[in-house]
Amino acid sequence: QVQLVESGGGLVQPGGSLRLSCAASGSIFSINAMGWYRQAPGKERELVASITSGGSTNYEDYVKRRFTISRDNAKNTVTLQMSSLNPEDTAVYYCNADILTRGGFFGMSYWGKGTLVTVSS
Repeated sequence: QVQLVESGGGLVQPGGSLRLSCAASGSIFSINAMGWYRQAPGKERELVASITSGGSTNYEDYVKRRFTISRDNAKNTVTLQMSSLNPEDTAVYYCNADILTRGGFFGMSYWGKGTLVTVSS
């Protein structure tokens, strides 16, 4: 079975930086788009950034120029480099990937369990 595992969350001061990583494993044939979502207390889950298998990226306007998403297709990983963090960035960050499994008919969306990012002084 396919599994996504996030890492890198934690407590950081305003203005600081943090790097989140996500590794996909299991019966994977190919991975299409990958992305990072976040859910803050009292708010709905929202897309932060996404990246296609070809490397095209898309960012939420609020995080543009502060966050950078990248991926390593050979290692089935996706990374979110976050800089100039502010308290509004506090949320649980989730990794997402559209994956075609070995022997599968079509791709499916998979989610990690999330990693908490807390920005506070």
